[in-house]
Amino acid sequence: MLNRKLSVFMLALALFCSFPCVAEDWSKLELHYQYGTLDTPEFAGGGDESTEVWTVQYAGSWKYGDNFFFVDLLESGDTVFNNSDAYLEWYTNFSLGKITGNKVGFGSVRDIGIIFGINYGADENVKKYLPGVRFSLDLPGFEFANLDLTAYIDDNAAVGHGGAPAEDDSFMIDFNWAYPFSVGNQDFSIEGHIEYIGERDNELGDTVEAWVLAQPQFRWDAGKAWFEMPQQLFVGIEYQYWQNKLGDKDTDESATQLLAVWRF
Repeated sequence: MLNRKLSVFMLALALFCSFPCVAEDWSKLELHYQYGTLDTPEFAGGGDESTEVWTVQYAGSWKYGDNFFFVDLLESGDTVFNNSDAYLEWYTNFSLGKITGNKVGFGSVRDIGIIFGINYGADENVKKYLPGVRFSLDLPGFEFANLDLTAYIDDNAAVGHGGAPAEDDSFMIDFNWAYPFSVGNQDFSIEGHIEYIGERDNELGDTVEAWVLAQPQFRWDAGKAWFEMPQQLFVGIEYQYWQNKLGDKDTDESATQLLAVWRF
């Protein structure tokens, strides 16, 4: 099982490394390390455990749109939850403005895109497909701001095949952003996302509650301050608020994690 999860992580690294071969407007490749105490949902035993999360994250823009991808490798002392687990998400957005060569936005919407996403959890064979629409927003001071409205289509392995229970389909609303700013000669950024995923039922007859997940990061450009290499090393915190974590009505998480980011 661990080998399969590590394979997912290494595959992600290989995919990221291959992206610069494609003609791009810009790209960012980052390695994240996070450490904090995260909750275990009641259906997985409850409690909380110190957890390490290693993340490879890529974002880039190309001729017809943009791509975003990350893979997490999680390690905790819990033998059931987040124990050597791997989780990844991929989103490809096709910009109607880029494709048509015309402005397709309105008001504070500077572009509209057709987006498709995949979410995959290795431990329980969780798989979701997320087709939908992206509204790229023009907000003062923001490096970027997107509002994504997507379906949340289930393709879990199901209990009979040793995976997570199959679920009804639902929907997702996600706001993702980056807001850089400076104080004196120090550079900072607040970035992350907030998502809402609707309620659904699973094959066991249980209700998977609607959840709100917010993961804002506060970053300080430590590379510029310490080593005169701006935009390469960041330190800070990630705050995670998860109401009804993984659909569990008895688990509301509020956790602060230490954060270090290396940008290649």
